[in-house]
Amino acid sequence: MLVSAESIKVGHPDLVADQISANIIADILDKERKLGLSVHNMPHCGLEVFLGKAFCLVGGEVTTRVSIDVERIVRETVLSLGYNDAAVGLNGNNMGVLNAIIPQSPDINIGTRAHLGEHKEIGAGDQGIMYGFANDETPELLPLPYVLVNRLMRALEHCGNPTFAPDGKGQVTVEYDDDSRKPIRVAKVLVSNAVDYRHVKKGEKTKVKSTARQIAFRVLGKWVDGKTEFFFNPTGEWSAVNSCSAADSGVTGRKLVVQFYGGYPGAQLGGGSVVNKSPEKVDCSAAFGARYAAKNLVASGLARKVSIQLAYAIGIAKPFNVYVNTFETGRLPDRKLSDIIARVFDFTPAGMIRQFDLLKGDVYRGIPKSFFLDGYKWEKTDKVVQLRKAAGLR
Repeated sequence: MLVSAESIKVGHPDLVADQISANIIADILDKERKLGLSVHNMPHCGLEVFLGKAFCLVGGEVTTRVSIDVERIVRETVLSLGYNDAAVGLNGNNMGVLNAIIPQSPDINIGTRAHLGEHKEIGAGDQGIMYGFANDETPELLPLPYVLVNRLMRALEHCGNPTFAPDGKGQVTVEYDDDSRKPIRVAKVLVSNAVDYRHVKKGEKTKVKSTARQIAFRVLGKWVDGKTEFFFNPTGEWSAVNSCSAADSGVTGRKLVVQFYGGYPGAQLGGGSVVNKSPEKVDCSAAFGARYAAKNLVASGLARKVSIQLAYAIGIAKPFNVYVNTFETGRLPDRKLSDIIARVFDFTPAGMIRQFDLLKGDVYRGIPKSFFLDGYKWEKTDKVVQLRKAAGLR
């Protein structure tokens, strides 16, 4: 049995758009903090970024007490990702920037202000259904293909070789034992990365693939073997001048499958874009809350694989429904585990915002690159004892 997962580099145009959105929100949160920031007076943001050839459009809705320099944030973000010359697909110094942000609708705002809404609580910023997933394949309690392909992308980003331009993506295919369903080896590796030929010596074009293979196989370590297939830029050519938004537009929220679980079977996708919203929007906070619950459930030994669904209505704090699917690996019936999780975890927007420090700008700056692999608070397994006690286990 073969299972694949995909990921992208931070220089992919869709991730550039995500990073711009996240950095704008982070800047707002940093400035709001100086005025005294809490869940009761937090800003409300829902941003969309479109990245085209040599320009960026920032739209959406923002309600805040502070002023922000959108153009500065866009340019700084683009430059920080390595886009400083049209030769690599985009130049943050001279690209056009259009700001089309408007205030948030007052009808939406009342549902997230405890003193305004019908239910007198900090309700969900919108309706939505979010999923969290975990399994026992890796120490991170994430699918092995997802972990490996993300390591691969980070390795390419930090390899220090300017031949590999910022824009790139990859896939890792893992072979599983048909009976035990345990991972055995990496069967195939795909790297597609724009090449900056200014740094390739004449007659050494063929060395680019071998260098990419070395980087990939080094980071994948014990999982690759003599039979692992390696593919690099399968069309035969990808020049950096035809990368990023010079060749393919970038849009906020278009890489959710990549950012969540890489397309791993059973890891469902719900909600909408995460990084472009302030955390009262459950697309953001509940996506992390569901993952937090799923990871702790697996860490507690109550299941080896689990998907958790949280469903919300706008203006109401607690989820309409908490659903658990352990894929027949649970030590208790799924319905019983659903009841336990609903008791142990605080899935209200205010509760998750406090639990995960979602009013900190630096959290937003990090999440476009990785939702789960960088030591965030929703990756802690600090509910294990409580879960086992609630389940009647020592």
